[in-house]
Amino acid sequence: MDYTIQTSVTGEFDDVLDATNAALKDEGFGVLCDIDIQATLKEKLGEEFRQYRILGACNPPLAYEGLTEEIELGALLPCNVIVYETDDGDVVVSAVDPEQLVGIADNDALDSIATEVTERFDRVLAAVTAEFESAPGA
Repeated sequence: MDYTIQTSVTGEFDDVLDATNAALKDEGFGVLCDIDIQATLKEKLGEEFRQYRILGACNPPLAYEGLTEEIELGALLPCNVIVYETDDGDVVVSAVDPEQLVGIADNDALDSIATEVTERFDRVLAAVTAEFESAPGA
């Protein structure tokens, strides 16, 4: 089962991360947390790992609407967006598929919210892709 929606681009990791944050903001999402997995694994385990960030994205109006319909939805929030390097040097931006995530709740009242979040995440991924397709040297 696919549980993410994603894009892969060629670019510098930090530039892709910045573009992802900007695209999320443009779609009304705040990033509540930014977890640097590479740094955490190095600090806690002494292990080397590729650049990998988990962004906890939240759109307050949609979160409020969802929590109003399903109080336990908070266990599934915020929606995670990950940015990581591949072995071949590309950078992947991947977001949890809101329709799969909300499907866990088995509450039809959440369907329209999941669709809205999915559409916004699709636009985020399209914006990141477009930025790096139009970059010089791309």
